[in-house]
Amino acid sequence: MSARGLNPDGTIAREGALSRVPETFAPVVDAARARIGELFDGTRLHSAYLYGSIPRGTAVPGASDLDLLFALHEEPTEADRADARTIEEALDRSYDPIHGVGVLLSGVRTLMSEAERHDSGFFIACLCTPLLGPDLAARLPRYRPTSLLARETNGDLGLVLPRRRSRAAAATDAERTVLGRVVGRRVVRTGFTLVMPRWGGWTSDLDESAEVFGRYYPDRAGQMRAAAAAGRTSSADPSVLGMLIDRLGPWLAAEYTAVHGTKEPPP
Repeated sequence: MSARGLNPDGTIAREGALSRVPETFAPVVDAARARIGELFDGTRLHSAYLYGSIPRGTAVPGASDLDLLFALHEEPTEADRADARTIEEALDRSYDPIHGVGVLLSGVRTLMSEAERHDSGFFIACLCTPLLGPDLAARLPRYRPTSLLARETNGDLGLVLPRRRSRAAAATDAERTVLGRVVGRRVVRTGFTLVMPRWGGWTSDLDESAEVFGRYYPDRAGQMRAAAAAGRTSSADPSVLGMLIDRLGPWLAAEYTAVHGTKEPPP
């Protein structure tokens, strides 16, 4: 893999692997595999994946989340969601090195659909690490850092911002802390994919993403560094969230549309 996250043929390399999981986090990954197998049998679960800093090998004890995706044979039911919450709570309660646990649920048909080919499909093929079951990446294409990929992964920021603004207006300090992290990460990832085709590579690192963005938009570099800081740490400062939602976010959404177009909302 090159320094810009590419395979020798110029396609985006899968960024994680079980071999990269830091030793501190290995017990929780093993426990996750066991818990999933206990609650989701083969009639429900097609495959399970890790994503985020733990399989990338960059997780920080006490600060990093355990992020999981379950690909189900059918679309998720309330029973599936309840069992996923049971896994989240059990792991979060039992393992101090993790900051929290999040499980995404989706049906294989949705994940493999043409509409999701350059969003969920890219996510599985390049950003997810197989944990259980057959790897869906074998059924997906190789991806390159193109404008199409940029549009389909992050071309809906303008649709997301009004919802985040409404949540921020009614949020408590604790809720604002969580929201600031979520919005910070989303803004940085959108900023990076805005310039990704010009840079010609891929990274999920927030600081590197902000730095790459700043090369092309130096007047906004300081704001993007602040977004990366918000995405890494928890802060209830309303001024930071306001900057992200009311100033940097709207400009970024408009620039993204001008450069790559807008992702159509799902039907």
